[in-house]
Amino acid sequence: MEPDLFYILGNKVRRDLLSHLTCMECYFSLLSSKVSVSSTAVAKHLKIMEREGVLQSYEKEERFIGPTKKYYKISIAKSYVFTLTPEMFWYKGLDLGDAELRDFEISLSGLDTEPSTLKEMITDFIKANKELEKVLEAFKTIESYRSSLMRKIKEAYLKEIGDMTQLAILHYLLLNGRATVEELSDRLNLKEREVREKISEMARFVPVKIINDNTVVLDEDQILRGEGNEED
Repeated sequence: MEPDLFYILGNKVRRDLLSHLTCMECYFSLLSSKVSVSSTAVAKHLKIMEREGVLQSYEKEERFIGPTKKYYKISIAKSYVFTLTPEMFWYKGLDLGDAELRDFEISLSGLDTEPSTLKEMITDFIKANKELEKVLEAFKTIESYRSSLMRKIKEAYLKEIGDMTQLAILHYLLLNGRATVEELSDRLNLKEREVREKISEMARFVPVKIINDNTVVLDEDQILRGEGNEED
């Protein structure tokens, strides 16, 4: 059955837990430390998402001597789109898989902006539906590609740099474009001073900067010009 995403995403704690799990698979106590609710509440939210088929739990032995820990990971790969207007409410789930990169041709010039008869209106609505299907297919392809790239970025960063906190900052910036130091401090459960230190360390490998002493951004111009920050 399709998970009830509206119910799941309607709770901020569950959204935060999912966001953390997109950065890395986490064991219970680590997840609990990332959100500002009790461990009992976290367990309840995780159980709900596991019941809905969004999460999967498993046990893993630690690399060093210690008890086996229960980990969680996201078990679906989908995008959801929905529209809500006074005239329309609809939503659709798109299964993501391997991206087959290709160009899409969307043509809106054949749609009449002022259809005069009921038949013309229905005809143009059906035409618009067909163009929307092309848009959704293009969206699905892009999201499959971004998901694949993000997985490779995480693997490469951990292998080459090995700093999970830096990776969490990079992950957030790639998805959201920018963040304040306060946001990252709250999200990572770090002091603002520690966030600034991590960003300074990260800047040795990835063009990232703090503007106006508060807003953290990737230097996209430098990245797109192909100017790396890798150490000699």
